[in-house]
Amino acid sequence: MGLDDKLQNTGEDLKGKAKEAAGKARGDESQEAEGKADQSKADIKKAGENVKDAFKK
Repeated sequence: MGLDDKLQNTGEDLKGKAKEAAGKARGDESQEAEGKADQSKADIKKAGENVKDAFKK
């Protein structure tokens, strides 16, 4: 996994956490769910990159 990919995935995860927190604070379930979805996408991308890295070794 390249550094750019790691930074992008981390940024997406943080964006999701911020959205989730903002949604919770405002009682906006839709925004909270969007934040959780963003975090899930970042986690899936991280897992895919980890699998690629495992096969490179």
